[in-house]
Amino acid sequence: MADFTDTLTDKHVAMIEKQPVFFVATAAKDARINLSPKGYDAFRVLGPDRVAYLDLGGSGNETHAHLTADANERGGRITIMFCNFERPALILRIYGRGKPVLPQDGGWEALADHFTLLPGTRQIFDIAVESVQTSCGWGVPFMSLEGERETLKKAHRQSDPVEWAAKMAERVSSIDGLPTRATDRYIAGE
Repeated sequence: MADFTDTLTDKHVAMIEKQPVFFVATAAKDARINLSPKGYDAFRVLGPDRVAYLDLGGSGNETHAHLTADANERGGRITIMFCNFERPALILRIYGRGKPVLPQDGGWEALADHFTLLPGTRQIFDIAVESVQTSCGWGVPFMSLEGERETLKKAHRQSDPVEWAAKMAERVSSIDGLPTRATDRYIAGE
């Protein structure tokens, strides 16, 4: 049975902090639904009604496009899901509204202070929590973490900053043609 709360509780936060992976889902009108797995130490609970995650440059920028296309004053619709792959079985979903914050934006420094910036950091998604749902997770298998893949960070670390910035500047639309904004700088990170 699912339980809903308006905000994150201490119990929710404790579960989130133990998870090595989370999933992000967004959708914009007349566009594909986007669902992305995320790893690294990239998620932060900023308060009971606010979370954020660090985003690195990758194959696309769908989350940014969807949040911008579907925006109201709080941002676009987003769902974040955590699964506990150990005991106790639990699934936690955060439903909210998010906005991309790029290094050139006001508010970047305050958000970035919550993270250790990673090579290739593109933006931080700032999310207002609207509701939280927990459910049993009994169908989720037991799994253990072997380790993080270093490939994405390594690729960004080895990039020429000028070439990286030029590549990101070309990525100004989603796979469905929705607009995105490009970061104006390369972040070397850790």
